[in-house]
Amino acid sequence: MLSIQGIEVAAITTICMLICQAVKATPLDNKWLPPIAGLIGAVLGIAGLLAVPDFPAHDPINALAVGIVSGLAATGLHQAQKQLRDKQ
Repeated sequence: MLSIQGIEVAAITTICMLICQAVKATPLDNKWLPPIAGLIGAVLGIAGLLAVPDFPAHDPINALAVGIVSGLAATGLHQAQKQLRDKQ
């Protein structure tokens, strides 16, 4: 089986980013996007621990941490992209 180390983390970040984009289309205040992304990332981190044999974390606490950081990275990537776009 072909496995790229860390691709699961990138997948969590991408999923969180897409969900945050969908949430932005709602009337919900954008200040809630980082907590939402962190929560979704935490859930996906635990799901990754349970479903992916080569997941980078091997216990629930580390899986939560990987998921939360990956989710929060989605909001950071979005902000970096937005700031780069606004400078042009």
